[in-house]
Amino acid sequence: FSATVNRNGEIFVPRAGTLKVWGLTFEKAEQLIRDQLAKVYTGFQISVTLGRLRTIRVFVVGSVVRPGSYTVSPLSTITNALFAAGGPTKHGTLRKITLLRNNQKISELDFYDFLLRGEKQGDVRLESGDTVFVPPIGPVVALVGRVKQPAIYELKTETRVSDLLTLAGGVTPRGYLERVQ
Repeated sequence: FSATVNRNGEIFVPRAGTLKVWGLTFEKAEQLIRDQLAKVYTGFQISVTLGRLRTIRVFVVGSVVRPGSYTVSPLSTITNALFAAGGPTKHGTLRKITLLRNNQKISELDFYDFLLRGEKQGDVRLESGDTVFVPPIGPVVALVGRVKQPAIYELKTETRVSDLLTLAGGVTPRGYLERVQ
């Protein structure tokens, strides 16, 4: 049996009726279908597969390598859109990437959380017509010398020297903390 999700986000399953699957994860949609069929059938097995996905159009603007309109998968997140646009330029922020939907701020992504800790909080799924905005870079600090990851880091707020050292992965064994410039 094959079903297509209609414009209202619903599928029709014979004997189970119309099921709303819009916004559900694949696993939750499969469970919904299984639960509805269990009301009608007993001792059955079900295997749900995903066929062709539609595409959505989003805009990536601001300080990115290739600003513009992009056609992406409906499973795409802010990170996927940034990748399609070549990422932020050296003049673009990594700390306050904003998702706008219907002129409303939906999410703010701090890409440092992902790069330094693997956290993807704020990296939400995109919808058609969304705008990903990369503002200019904020205040920066250069960390050089006996730190594990010397680099230029963008600051989000006022930051203590100890926090900067943590950002840089800490001091190397040969580092001398009694003299810091």
